[in-house]
Amino acid sequence: MSKKIRRDDRSISAEEAEKILTEGEYGVLSTVGQDAQPYGVPVSYAYKNNSIYFHSATEGHKIDNMLGNPNVSFCVVGNTKVLPNKFGTEYESAIVFGEALELTDDDKRQALVLLLKKYSSDHLEKGLKYIENLFDTTRVFGISVNHITGKARRQIHRRNQPRITDYQAE
Repeated sequence: MSKKIRRDDRSISAEEAEKILTEGEYGVLSTVGQDAQPYGVPVSYAYKNNSIYFHSATEGHKIDNMLGNPNVSFCVVGNTKVLPNKFGTEYESAIVFGEALELTDDDKRQALVLLLKKYSSDHLEKGLKYIENLFDTTRVFGISVNHITGKARRQIHRRNQPRITDYQAE
């Protein structure tokens, strides 16, 4: 699925979108269930080599959806700044379309280590023990990125546009 971005003037390069994915704190995983109902859930993740990795409990809504339909989207919002006086927001975001597959064995362990390094890099030794203790009660998935898009609206300037004060009642 690769629709053209509606606001092409806000499109960013694939490299910029990957930077947002690499640096993002969390992303929203969107799946679709067997009943055609969409489901979006925030998850902690790591991005490397054109893949997104995240862990999960052993059962749940997102797992049911991914096992029934592995096609997913994943959205990360980077820096934002609400500009109340301009009735706008500066933002940057990346959206990935891909296929989610469960990882096992060494692939699962490597993904968990990526997550550990991203979120707890100052506690690697303790984190590695934590991974081993919970390895069998954690599921890990990888999203193979098929398509990535990114958008940004930065440094809003509204030159030559009417201001609120131009509409004062007479």
